[in-house]
Amino acid sequence: MTHTPHELHEEFPQFADRIRELRQTDSHFARLAEEYHEVNRQVHRAESLLEPMDELAEVELRKTRARLKDEIHRLLNA
Repeated sequence: MTHTPHELHEEFPQFADRIRELRQTDSHFARLAEEYHEVNRQVHRAESLLEPMDELAEVELRKTRARLKDEIHRLLNA
C-alpha cells in the first residue's frame, strides 16, 4: 500500500499535453478524468487514514480507480 496519490499526469507523463487537450475537447474524457480524480482522492485519504474506511470499501475504490485508469489509457492511445 502506498500513500502517494496517483494523479493522471504522474501516471501518464508522456500524455500530459493530450490529457490537457482531451479535458477541454472531449466531454466523455473530462467526465472520466474527474471521476478518476475523485476516486483517487478518496483512496488516498483512506490510505492516509485521514478518512479511514472499511477494508472492503477501500478495495472496491481501488478497483474502480484501476477500471477508470484503464479506460483513460485506452482513450489516450486512441
